[in-house]
Amino acid sequence: QVHLVESGGGLVQAGDSLRLSCTASGTIFSIYVMGWYRQAPGKQRELVAAITSGSRTNYTDSVKGRFTISRDNAKNTVYLQMNTLQAEDTAVYYCHAVLRHTHFTDPLTYWGQGTQVTVSS
Repeated sequence: QVHLVESGGGLVQAGDSLRLSCTASGTIFSIYVMGWYRQAPGKQRELVAAITSGSRTNYTDSVKGRFTISRDNAKNTVYLQMNTLQAEDTAVYYCHAVLRHTHFTDPLTYWGQGTQVTVSS
């Protein structure tokens, strides 16, 4: 079993910054992709940013230039530095990981429980 534990959410004002962290723990052989999704009230969950084990990154257009995703492979941890936050960034942010438990098992997807980010304008 694997658990993803997120931290770093909160209530901030527009223009402020926040840093989210997510650590994966449990039986882990390798993690291919880690990332962050978000879901605002009444909207579908959307990809915010993702990073591969080789540090290739992908961002949704609305956060490019403001958010930075990074990863510490030794700690099985992914970070999301969010700068110049806007009211439109308000959502529950979910950590996501695609990983193998052992060399012989297929990759599986795991989700964190989510952390609330609220940006007041």
